[in-house]
Amino acid sequence: MNFFITGGSRGIGAGLVRDLAAAGHDVAFTYHSNKDLAQALAAEVAAAHPDRVCRAYGLDVRDSAAVDGVGEQVLDDFEQIDAVVVNAAANHIGLALSTSDEDWHEVIETNLSGSFYLTRQFIPHFLGNRNGRFIFMSSVAAHGMSGASAYAASKAGLLGLMKSIAKEYGAKGITSNALVLGYFNTDMTRDLAREDQQELWLKLCPVRRVGEIGEVAAAVQYLSSEGAAFVNGEALNLTGGLNWSA
Repeated sequence: MNFFITGGSRGIGAGLVRDLAAAGHDVAFTYHSNKDLAQALAAEVAAAHPDRVCRAYGLDVRDSAAVDGVGEQVLDDFEQIDAVVVNAAANHIGLALSTSDEDWHEVIETNLSGSFYLTRQFIPHFLGNRNGRFIFMSSVAAHGMSGASAYAASKAGLLGLMKSIAKEYGAKGITSNALVLGYFNTDMTRDLAREDQQELWLKLCPVRRVGEIGEVAAAVQYLSSEGAAFVNGEALNLTGGLNWSA
């Protein structure tokens, strides 16, 4: 299969690029600003799996015209994309009262508007194939999260977008699902999470650990497989049983 992943140069996205290539898939992924990091990842994957194609594309998902342009370039390069993983995300830590207009718009436009632009771009391609998979990366923050109102709102919005796409295009062979992620040890959580958040998670999560990126990749592969062709409009919790955030 051919995968297109946004936000693939670091964190969960980079893990997906590595694991999907290792599983025998070709991967296109985007990065926002760190071209060197993205190119290093593509080179790493090429060295480890020389029979696979892995390419990086610079993209600010907030720019709908740029999304269209990169989408067209990816289709030119790969000819076919079977699954789109909507992963690019931004966050801002701060109480609602201290969240500026600029912070709010950055998060909402990256996480929600950018996801819509990307989905809209690939719907015609999937319709032409009468097959395709959209997988959105949501979060337990969708239920509300103290100190991250914009992030929580964007991740809740993703679930509404996901379900709408599932209803509109399911009859055309296109499925749309989301992964609702709990606490994973990534660049974003290390940089932005409150100091006590991981400790609280470990205390309350029934499986008593944080998530592993490989578990996200396994879920993505399942939702992209023929075995999941009847799974549509679903939010799959990868949370260890703790389905809320503080």
